[in-house]
Amino acid sequence: MTLPSLSIATLQAAYAAGETSPSMLVAAIAEAIAARGEDAVWLSLTPRDALLKRAAELEAAGPAGKPLYGIPFAVKDNIDVAGLPTTAACPTFAYTPAKSATAVEKLEAAGAIVIGKTNLDQFATGLVGVRSPYGVAVNPFNKDYVPGGSSSGSAVAVSAGLVSFSLGTDTAGSGRVPAGFNNIVGLKPSIGLISSSGMLPACRSLDCISVFALTVADAMTVLEAARGLDGKDAYSRSAPAGFRATVPPCPAKFRFAVPDQPQFFGDAEAEKLFLAAIARFEAMGGEKQVVAYAPFAEAQAMLYSPPGAAERVTALHDFFRDHPDDFHPVTRAILDSGKTASAVDLYRMQQRLRALKQQTDPLWNEVDFMLVPTSGTIYRVAEILAEPLKLNANLGYYTNFVNYFDLSALAVPNAMRADGLPSGVTLIAPAFFEARLASFGAAFHGTAKLPLGATGHALPEAAPAAAPPSPSIRLAVFGAHMQGQPLNHEILGLGGRYVAEIRTAPIYKLYRIDAGGPPRPGVLRVAADGVALAGEIWDLPTAGFGAFVAGIPAPLGIGTVTLADGSTVKGFLCEAAATVGSEDISRFADWRAYRASLT
Repeated sequence: MTLPSLSIATLQAAYAAGETSPSMLVAAIAEAIAARGEDAVWLSLTPRDALLKRAAELEAAGPAGKPLYGIPFAVKDNIDVAGLPTTAACPTFAYTPAKSATAVEKLEAAGAIVIGKTNLDQFATGLVGVRSPYGVAVNPFNKDYVPGGSSSGSAVAVSAGLVSFSLGTDTAGSGRVPAGFNNIVGLKPSIGLISSSGMLPACRSLDCISVFALTVADAMTVLEAARGLDGKDAYSRSAPAGFRATVPPCPAKFRFAVPDQPQFFGDAEAEKLFLAAIARFEAMGGEKQVVAYAPFAEAQAMLYSPPGAAERVTALHDFFRDHPDDFHPVTRAILDSGKTASAVDLYRMQQRLRALKQQTDPLWNEVDFMLVPTSGTIYRVAEILAEPLKLNANLGYYTNFVNYFDLSALAVPNAMRADGLPSGVTLIAPAFFEARLASFGAAFHGTAKLPLGATGHALPEAAPAAAPPSPSIRLAVFGAHMQGQPLNHEILGLGGRYVAEIRTAPIYKLYRIDAGGPPRPGVLRVAADGVALAGEIWDLPTAGFGAFVAGIPAPLGIGTVTLADGSTVKGFLCEAAATVGSEDISRFADWRAYRASLT
């Protein structure tokens, strides 16, 4: 049967209008799954009676306080759901937990409904989706091609329109590659932002629970409900004060990095579509910066090296020792390689990774995000079976380094290939910059004019940007925090909303301040010979404003700025002592104009 669009906003509107109900929806989903037959997507399903009972309980309580009221979702089968088996795609490993993973509990508390558990590359090892004794989840665009892994079933369930969102995991790209192959959104949050308690680890220090969704807004809604510090997870982290999983408006100007020598492994169609994506971002107001990809490529190659694989052995050590013949042959080969690594090998790798991260960190002060293909190509199932390790490594070329460097990433649909397969791109930024990625990713997805997954349903119109929650504080910025400037992401990441371009009263001077880091503008109020400076006004939630101010380094600070119309607003000012000996650039009256004069 044909299900309606399950995008969260569309479904919530249908509930509010009385067009359907959670009970009606879960019954229809159960029928649709049964009608599809054996497609290797599901490893276990919530019984129909249990689904209807859960839906009825939600209907009796009502949607108040439940941002995911009646929203159906799937869970990758290495994440616990109480009462459903956790197999990790290994039958002899299976157990039935009495308690759900923390993330699942949070989502259910928000009103979401678990439909079932989904197939995966065994023990979450692989990017292909073919390493499971339960079969290959069918790629909804072409059954001859891989669905992507390891979160294969989770991605297909969303793309096929059987659930609104799903949970995957992402160690090396498993929350992004399947998104690209299924024309959906894949959000890889910062490590520890969503608790991993109740998730079977692959590489414990790198693992993330990830989110597949039909839209960027849906993914962020799920992230907001699922995130939070969890004392049961040693790698759980608190988000910065003021952090919110929102979709801010896309800035009119921004900068993005692209690799200097992208690899497409002979796939000319993939190369063409990536170049078209770059052009679309430039048309949106982006300024491209070509960067050396060699450090990222070196890091990504380490993930499946023997010392990189050693952590996978740690997670499964006892079971692997006692049941070596129960592993998929490729999974076993990877774990066997990890057993050959010495502690010396591991420390050498870690030290090299630290050096590479230090080498690449300055990039994030220059750009808003890095843009890469989600994968350089796609392969047929038969091709992967014939050459499993090399081709899997190719699929991880743009993904494996992200968790090593403690970054966040968002995979979004780009275009359809001439052969009818989808192609995606991924936006990458530092940890806890999910809102910044969402602002660009959602705007880009809107330009693609693609249907939602493989459903044929149209992408819903973007909701008007919500004003920041009250109370909020307006802030005047004059330099690197303006739109298109290197630090604009700091405001976006705290829930900031652009308000307007402004001019100050003609009572200020502008200086280039070189002390304490890269050149910055210093705004100083003067008694005479002042000029009207150009800047921007931003709205920041109060919590975000506090976090922002706390991070401002001396000699800059926040004071009261007088605008051209005589009104006042909080804004950046500079200590007078810091301007002594600094270059007076007041003649430009605009930091952006000054920066442009240097090029």
